[in-house]
Amino acid sequence: MRKLLLFFLFFGLLFIGAGQYLFAQSEQVRHFTYKAVYGQHNIPAAFIPIYQEAGETYNIPWKLLASVHRVETIFSKMDQLESPVGAVGHFQFMPRTWVGWTYPGTDVGGIDEDVDITDLALIAEHQGYGVDATGNGKADPFDLYDATFSAAKYLADHGAADGDLEKALFAYNKSEAYVLEVMSFYESYQDHYNPITFPFDQNPYEHASE
Repeated sequence: MRKLLLFFLFFGLLFIGAGQYLFAQSEQVRHFTYKAVYGQHNIPAAFIPIYQEAGETYNIPWKLLASVHRVETIFSKMDQLESPVGAVGHFQFMPRTWVGWTYPGTDVGGIDEDVDITDLALIAEHQGYGVDATGNGKADPFDLYDATFSAAKYLADHGAADGDLEKALFAYNKSEAYVLEVMSFYESYQDHYNPITFPFDQNPYEHASE
């Protein structure tokens, strides 16, 4: 019996160790884990006041912001917070949308990497959507507050403030599948939501300080 218990203990520890290794080494495993933990109704508790403040400021539902954040970066769990096409930050803005489309760049929204997209004067000149929500003198898509308020501003300007959520979402990402996915979470959160603290939560300012 003792040998059998030791056998199960050894393989149990081996299984846990393998799981931790895979979680640390594989982006796909991490993303699958995050999606499974958050499911359809869980929202990071620490983020809810930020969504609520931004939603109130721009007169849009805060649960819409939570839904966009969930789909865009799995509540900021996407590695590096940068997509293959160049969208950046917690809410995945293309740099030209952040700075303003009168600034020169690529057709999909890219900008030369040397450009400081946090520059408030540059954003004001080109009427971009980057917002300095923290009042620190820059609008940073890798700052959760700035990104959330910027997303709220964009969605409000494109129909969400008038109640046309699907129109606003399609402007945010011109994909019907995207709209349906975000709305599925929005409707789930409308039904009920659970504020949770995930044990592997990262500091939302971790990327901004690098």
